[in-house]
Amino acid sequence: MDRLWAPWRTVYIGRDHGDTCIFCEKLHSDHDEANYLLFRGEKTFVILNLYPYSNGHLLVAPKRHVGDLVDLTREEMLELGETTRQMVVLLRKAFRPDGFNIGVNLGTIAGAGVPGHFHVHIVPRWAGDTNFMPVLGDVRVISEALEVTYRKLKETMEAKS
Repeated sequence: MDRLWAPWRTVYIGRDHGDTCIFCEKLHSDHDEANYLLFRGEKTFVILNLYPYSNGHLLVAPKRHVGDLVDLTREEMLELGETTRQMVVLLRKAFRPDGFNIGVNLGTIAGAGVPGHFHVHIVPRWAGDTNFMPVLGDVRVISEALEVTYRKLKETMEAKS
């Protein structure tokens, strides 16, 4: 296979964020749906990852612009943990994954795509969800558009309220 076409991703490719923080930019916008901002807590918020490893890949971040785990306050850490737990519950209801990868990349060398704003990745996993594409083609196959995933998660959140 020479090519895998994924034209829906072109809106993300080559986007220059300059000196602005993509998380802070989305947090301070009033366009949650357009920004895939799923949840706002007192000290944290949740957005969909624009470059997901699997459907429902979420990012949980503090509202305060802080780049390192050790710089978080106790209150931010507690809410970050509670929000992560709530998102796992939500993802289980909405997508019924078989498991999760939950983790943090601290610093660029560790793989942080936004090293200046700390965030936790929640990646739903399913039995058999890995295939040859990531290994041979450095490509991930996502079966659902971000808009659909966002709506599904919002509807599940609203149904439990």
